[in-house]
Amino acid sequence: MDKLLKKKLMEQYKNRTVIGGVYCIKCNDNGHTWIKATKEISGEKNKFNFSVSTNSCPEPSMRTAWNQYGGNSFSFIVLEELKKGETQTDEEFAADVAALLEIWLEAE
Repeated sequence: MDKLLKKKLMEQYKNRTVIGGVYCIKCNDNGHTWIKATKEISGEKNKFNFSVSTNSCPEPSMRTAWNQYGGNSFSFIVLEELKKGETQTDEEFAADVAALLEIWLEAE
């Protein structure tokens, strides 16, 4: 890869819109949900889809249900998204995502 292309790709990566938030993974057969938070919703959704396609459980806490019902009985649901501010540091964004998770867990 030439240096100009590499530089352009790095610039695009740095300038991408980062969207985090709160999501849940739901077992549709027994109704159990696992509420989680992430600084990168799209990455977690990709991880979940890969887990379903390879039938490899994405979370140890759901392994029993995963083994009983199979990956295809689970769904990934975005509960709330949060866009990282342009001047926000990674630490500030992580704190905001964690606070959002706490709100969702208290409401449950």
